[in-house]
Amino acid sequence: MDDLRPYLLLSAACIAIAALSFIALRTRTRLRLLREQTQAQDLQRDAALRAEAVAAERERIYSDLHDDLGAKLLGLIHTAQNPLQADLARAILQDLRDVVTRSRGTPGTLGDILADIRNEASQRLRAVGIGLVWEEPDDLPDPPLDTERALHLYRIVREAISNTIRHAEARRLRVRLRCSGDQLGIELTDDGEGGASDTARPGAGMRSMRVRAAELAGDIHWTPGTEGGTKVLLSMPIPATAPSPPQPGEREGAQGAMPDNGAPQ
Repeated sequence: MDDLRPYLLLSAACIAIAALSFIALRTRTRLRLLREQTQAQDLQRDAALRAEAVAAERERIYSDLHDDLGAKLLGLIHTAQNPLQADLARAILQDLRDVVTRSRGTPGTLGDILADIRNEASQRLRAVGIGLVWEEPDDLPDPPLDTERALHLYRIVREAISNTIRHAEARRLRVRLRCSGDQLGIELTDDGEGGASDTARPGAGMRSMRVRAAELAGDIHWTPGTEGGTKVLLSMPIPATAPSPPQPGEREGAQGAMPDNGAPQ
């Protein structure tokens, strides 16, 4: 037994050393993980602070642009020498407001967007003596529309109206909305002298409209209008939604074609 005692002591010492090494290793591992976690939290906090500072600076810049340039553009609208100059300033002002809206990420529904488009179209067309006929079915779906898609839709319709005002010599513009399944169709037809078609040499405006239609996963075409002018046909997918049931006292049936008599601002 005495002969085994040194071996037993040596084995116990090895076991104790191994146990202490294991404890030290676990301690070092826990400390390393704690440092990494603390560093990750610090990085996240710093990133959040930087993002907050960038957002605040961006908001300040957009607000300054809107206030300063917006005031100058309003002055140009009111002092313009002719309606076409006033419309150009008005369109630029709306583009500026679009940029501010996009920076703030304001969401909306398709109905909200179309109402804004109709109001803007009414103001611009009335200011240059062109009548607006807006045809929209009562059961048009009203899904949410993200800011990016809403802005592409705004810009396409705005460019079509600009072409009507500047080139068509029209007396009336008809905007007709239709929905078939998950496809929204927007048709803009003037009674002017344009007669543009897909075979015509595209300008910067037409190319921009095509790019924006592609961003909407849609398609756009130009054909001669039924009244001698130009017809713009835009088709784009929208999320399918069930139409809301009519509320008590609401008129049922399709909305007829009616001239828009909104006053310009």
